[in-house]
Parts: sequence; C-alpha cells; structure tokens
Amino acid sequence: MTYLIGTGRLLVTLAAVAVAAFVGRGLWDYYMNAPWTRDAHVRADVVEIAPDVAGLVEDVLVHDNQTVHRGDALFRVDRRRFTIALEQAEATLTGRKASLDLAQRELARSQNLGDYASRQRVEQAQAAVAQADASYREGLADRDLAKLNLARSNVTASVNGIVSNLALHVGEYVATGKSVVALIDTDSLRVEGYFEETKLPRIHAGDKVAIRLMGQPGTLQGTVESIAGGIEDRERADGAGLLANINPTFTWVRLAQRVPVRIRLDKPPADMRLVAGLTATVQVETPDGHAATVFRRSTGS
Repeated sequence: MTYLIGTGRLLVTLAAVAVAAFVGRGLWDYYMNAPWTRDAHVRADVVEIAPDVAGLVEDVLVHDNQTVHRGDALFRVDRRRFTIALEQAEATLTGRKASLDLAQRELARSQNLGDYASRQRVEQAQAAVAQADASYREGLADRDLAKLNLARSNVTASVNGIVSNLALHVGEYVATGKSVVALIDTDSLRVEGYFEETKLPRIHAGDKVAIRLMGQPGTLQGTVESIAGGIEDRERADGAGLLANINPTFTWVRLAQRVPVRIRLDKPPADMRLVAGLTATVQVETPDGHAATVFRRSTGS
C-alpha cells in the first residue's frame, strides 16, 4: 500500500512537472518567437506640396482635413505677373519672327542675283538668317516658359489624399520650392509592425496578417510586403579619420532589436477611417495556425 501511494505521488509529481514544462515552453515561444507585436502603426506617405513659382497667394481652394483627388486645385498664386510676362514673351516672339522673315527674304534676293551678288553678301545674308532663327527659337522658349509659369501658378494635388494641418491663407507670400501644404497620400496607407529580431525567421513576404486597431472593433486583413534591409547601429559611429568609433561599454542584458515589417492592407472596410499614426496589434499567420491562437490571446478575444 505504501508502495502504491509513493508511486502515485511520483506520477503526480512527474505529470505536474511535464505540464509545467509544456506550459513554460509555450509561454516562451509565445513571448519570444511567435510572430506578433503590439508595436505597430498605420502609416502613409506625406507629400509636401510646394509651389513652382513665387508670389502672393491669391486664393486657397481647400480646407483642413479635406479629401482631394489627383489634379484638384489646392491654391492659386497671383497670376497677374505671369500673365504680363506671357504677353511680353509673345510680343517679343512676334518681333523676332518678323526679323527672321526679313532675313530669309534678303537671303533669297541675294541668291537670285546669281553672279551679280558677291559671295560675301550671300554669306552675310546666311549668317543673318541663322542669327534671326536662333533668336526666334529663343523667343519660343521664353514664351513656353511664361506659359508654364502661368499654368504652375495654379497648384494642384499630385496624389489622392487628405489635406492635413493646413495653415495657408490668402495674401501670404510663398517661395519657390518651399512646402506650404501637407497632403497625406491615402493610396499609400499601410501598417508597419516593429518585430523583435527573434521573430523574423517566422515572417516571410506574402504571409497573411491579422490586424486590430486600438479602440476599433473588427479585424483587418493584410499581407507582408517586405522586411526592412537594415536598421541603425547605435553602438557604432564614424570617428576621426573615418575610423569606426565603437561604444566601449557592454551591458549583460541585451534587448532584441526591432525591425520594421511593411504590411499591405487587403481591402479595408470603406466605413473604417484609417488615420496615419494609429496604433495596431498585428499577427502574422503561420501554416500551423499558431498565429491565430496567439492573436486571440494578445487581444483578449
């Protein structure tokens, strides 16, 4: 009887140890290797709209947080200066065209005289035609540039997006190439998850991803597009003489580096407003179905 009791206790102890080992291994795999992270954000490209010409803002055609499409007018720079410049260029071009026509007629007369016209006179007429033609083509370029400046005074959206943090007003002076409007490219909306380096072996391009945004119901679906090719090495910098300057200190506790993983959104619901910067929890689905289990645990669903 004593033998049976001792054997029973041993079996119970071994079973408890086995269960603890199994649970411990599962928890280790869950926290260290499973391809999921709460450190993810909705991201989008921000297009900085800058005028190609300088001048006073004549009209602002959009308001803050407005949705616009490619080609929609955003604001307009005062066009009067560019209209006058175009008129001047066209007038100059007309004069140069008349000079070219006159030079061509002089050349034709010199050539029709035959032996009565000296070679020097013919060469002078040919040179005059060449100079007049060059001047005329320069006038064409000046006119086209004036047309372009006039057209560029109307600044349009280069992408589909949302105007953000608009602080432009009528009467302000804008400089060439200085950004004055931020446009969030809605076609580039995506999720970027920052995964620990220990989890990267289970992540591959093309893997399906479950995405849950903080504070919003439902789960979005996505696909891994790519994994970043490099991150900043904080332990190394360039020293004097272009030699490597390595941090001489080393801590025994080494945190796993986080590597960005780009995730494409697969047909997000039309009624869900995706805002760049939102926090998300993402889980890469694996063939063994481990991902779905981990995702339910991490989100409490």
